Amino acid sequence: MLLILLIAIPLLTGIFSFISKNGAKAVALIGSLATLGISLFLICQFKEANTNPENTVAAGMNQALSVSYPWIESLGAGFSISLSSMSLMLVILTAVVFVVVFIAQWNKETTDVHRFAGLMMLAQAGLMGVFLANDLLLFYFFWELALIPVYFLCSTWGGEKRIQATFKFFVYTFLGSLMMLAGVIYIYLQTPTRSFDYNTILQTGMSLPDNVQQILFCFFFIAFAIKMPVFPFHTWQPDAYEQSSTPVTIVLSALMVKMGLFATVKWLLPVLPSGVATWGNTIMILSLIGIIYASLLALVQSDIKRLIAYSSIAHIGLMSMGIFAGNKIAMDGLMVQMFNHGINITGMWLIVSMIEQRYQTRNLRELGGMAGTAPAMAIALVVIAFANIALPLTNGFIGEFMLFHGIFQSENPNHIIFMVLAGLGVILGAVYTLNMVQKVAYGEAKTGNVIADVSKNELLGLVIIISLIVVLGVYPKLLFGLIA
Repeated sequence: MLLILLIAIPLLTGIFSFISKNGAKAVALIGSLATLGISLFLICQFKEANTNPENTVAAGMNQALSVSYPWIESLGAGFSISLSSMSLMLVILTAVVFVVVFIAQWNKETTDVHRFAGLMMLAQAGLMGVFLANDLLLFYFFWELALIPVYFLCSTWGGEKRIQATFKFFVYTFLGSLMMLAGVIYIYLQTPTRSFDYNTILQTGMSLPDNVQQILFCFFFIAFAIKMPVFPFHTWQPDAYEQSSTPVTIVLSALMVKMGLFATVKWLLPVLPSGVATWGNTIMILSLIGIIYASLLALVQSDIKRLIAYSSIAHIGLMSMGIFAGNKIAMDGLMVQMFNHGINITGMWLIVSMIEQRYQTRNLRELGGMAGTAPAMAIALVVIAFANIALPLTNGFIGEFMLFHGIFQSENPNHIIFMVLAGLGVILGAVYTLNMVQKVAYGEAKTGNVIADVSKNELLGLVIIISLIVVLGVYPKLLFGLIA
C-alpha cells in the first residue's frame, strides 16, 4: 500500500490545493513532506525484500516490491506498480526535489498560487507513476499525466515568450507520445493473451522479428529522446527552460528528463534487444555530438539560464551513452548520476532564481561582486558549481567516473574514441561553469545597489542541497546500498 500512497498523496494533495486557495502552499508542502517520508521508509522495506531478488530483467530493474490490481480487464491492463533499484532512486529524488522547491519558494509571490501548487502536485503524481508503473498502458497513462500539468505550468507562469516556448515543447512531446502510442498498441496486439503486463510485454518484444524490433525501437526511443533530450531532439529545451518559472524549470530538468532515461532502461533494453544492438552505436554517436555541441554553445552564452540549459544537455548526453555501453558499471553509474544530477541541477536553478530576483538580470555582462554583497549565496554557488563539474569529494564525481569507466569497458569498437571525446565535455564544462562563477561572484559589482543575501527558507533549501552534495560525495555508499 505504501507504493500506492506515493502516487495517491500527491494526487489528492494536488486536487485539495485547487480547492484550498488560502492554504495551498502549506497543503502542497505537507503533501510533499509526507511523500518524502514514505519514500525514505521504503528504503528499509526495499532492502529487506531485496535480499533474494529475481534479476530477470535489465540491471537496476529487479522488482523487490510490487502490487497489482485489476484496472481495465477487458483490455488486459492492470494497475500494476513495482519498486526496483532505479525506480527507488528516482522516487526519492522526486520527493526530495519537490520538498526543496516548495521550501525555497515559500516567500515568493505567485499568482493563482492554489492552481500553481495543485498543478505541481499533479505533476509529482504523474512522475511517481512513471517510475513505478509495471504495466505498459499504465506507464503510458502516467507519462501523459505528468506532461499535462507541466504544459499548463509552462504556459501560465514564466517569461514573456512562454507561449511560444510551450507550444514548441508541446509539439515535440505530442509527436513523441503519438509514436510511442503506436508502438504500445503494436506490441499489445502481438501478445498471445492481449495483455499489457510487463513480463508479457518483455517476452513478446524479445520474440519479435529483428526488423520489427528495430522499427519499434525507433518509435519508442524518439519519444524518450525528446524527453531527455538527446541531440537532435533537444531544440525545445533551452527555450522552455529559459521561459519557465524556476519551480517548473527544476521539474523539467531535474526530474522529467529522467523519465526518458528510466524508460529507455526499463522498456527498451530488455524488451527490444535487437533494436538496441542495431541502433545502440548510432545513439552513442548522437549523444556524443550532443555533449560537444551543447558544451560549445554553453561557452558563448551570456544568459545564465541558457548556459545551464545547454550544460544539462551535455550531462544527459553522457548518461545516454552510459545506457548503451552495455555493462553493469555503466548502468550503476547511470543510476547514481541520475540522482546526483537531479540534486545538483536543482541547486543551480535555485541560485539562478535568487540572482535574477535580486539583480533583475540574468546577463553575465551585468553581474559581478556577489561575494562581497551576498557571501552565503556566493558560497552556495561555488559548492554547487563544483558538484556540477564533478569535482572529487562532491556527489557528481563518482557517477561520472563510473560512466566513463563503463564507456571505456564497452564492447563497442570505438569505445576509446567515445571516452576521449566525451571527456572533452568535462573540460569544456569546467571552463564555462567556472567562467560563470567568476563573472557572477567575483570582480567588481556592476551596480551600487545593496543585494540581500539568502532568506531563511532559501537557506534551508540550499542547506539540504549542499548537505546531499557533500555527504554523497564523501560517502557515496549511501547510494550504492540501493543498487542491486
